Amino acid sequence: MKTFKKALLILIYSFFLSLLALFLWKPYLLSVLRYRTPNAETYKIFPQEISHKSDSAFHFIRSGKQRNDLDTLHVLDGDNRFVPLKEYLKNGHINVFIVIRNDSILYEKYDKGYSDSTLTSIFSGAKSMISILIGQALNDHAIKSLNDRVTQYIPELKSNPAFAEITLKNLLDMKSGLEFQDALGGIVKAFFSDEAKYYYTDDMRAQLLKVKLVNKPGTVWVYKSIDPILLGWVLKKATGKSVAQYFDAHVWKKIGSAYNATWGLDQADGLTNTASRFQVTAIDFAKVGRLYLNKGRYNGNQIVPESWVNQSTNIGSEQPASAKGWQKSAHHYLWWIPQEGDNGDYAAEGMLGQRLYIDPKTKTIIVQFADHGAGNYPYRKISRYLSGLPFKYPGS
Repeated sequence: MKTFKKALLILIYSFFLSLLALFLWKPYLLSVLRYRTPNAETYKIFPQEISHKSDSAFHFIRSGKQRNDLDTLHVLDGDNRFVPLKEYLKNGHINVFIVIRNDSILYEKYDKGYSDSTLTSIFSGAKSMISILIGQALNDHAIKSLNDRVTQYIPELKSNPAFAEITLKNLLDMKSGLEFQDALGGIVKAFFSDEAKYYYTDDMRAQLLKVKLVNKPGTVWVYKSIDPILLGWVLKKATGKSVAQYFDAHVWKKIGSAYNATWGLDQADGLTNTASRFQVTAIDFAKVGRLYLNKGRYNGNQIVPESWVNQSTNIGSEQPASAKGWQKSAHHYLWWIPQEGDNGDYAAEGMLGQRLYIDPKTKTIIVQFADHGAGNYPYRKISRYLSGLPFKYPGS
């Protein structure tokens, strides 16, 4: 019996020593253990930089009467069931849903104390924001070409041969070839995933400097956080400004934003997590949509080059590397662009159902903030319904 107790104690001590060693080796795992899957408030544990609001805010038109007929419009949910939009919003724990057409707010729903001015993390929607800024830096000639190697802007990466052939376009295309483990496949895999590591680490530089190359750059598309984070680092090096400062000066103050936006850093004065930590209010997120709907113009001024808007949101003759959902959304320049049917619409999309949907055909913008979302792609049906255009889900 004494031998058994001794063996048990040794086992327990060994377990806790192993845990201690693990957390000393990878300190960010303590945050993974504590916070697990981040929610819309988790960004608050990280240092933030502010992009300041415009001096003069733009205001969408609020009509006296909402389009409550949308409540009963049947859309497909993630289980491929036709449900009324009102039920779709409830089932998806959707906190904000705003539909804007021709600069008029036609429909808005809020839950859990949210309003159009609640600052919220849009997770991977941040990727589309860094895409906008790369276009700006090209226009400013701070970045010379998308064919430039990443090491031209971040010399520190030359110490790792994995980066030798990677171009900025490879990063925009998510075809860097860098190793990245997603969080799918169970609790243990999620715990040790690169997805968790890059979200919770307080030293992204250190992690990036030791990443491995697993595919030839430009050949294999893999959805991952590393590539947009590297683009944020490139932007900082190329412009001499932080992502928040550059966004502030070149976009945020120029589009009639009514509230400050924030960007999460890994540490004070560190790198910006341009993959998943941009915080914005719903009403101002819609103004990003309006900027792109107007081909980069605001109040007669060209804020984002029209050529970049077109290049970013049209896949052209390029073979899509991804096809998500019935609409077959392809990931292109960090936007999601449907390829199925009478398309032309596109979206910035983030984990838990954060969405900015833009449909130039009907001049419609939809913003959605959610706790997990109800799945599928109801936005095109809504936009076409409001404009009186026919719409059919494929196969229905």
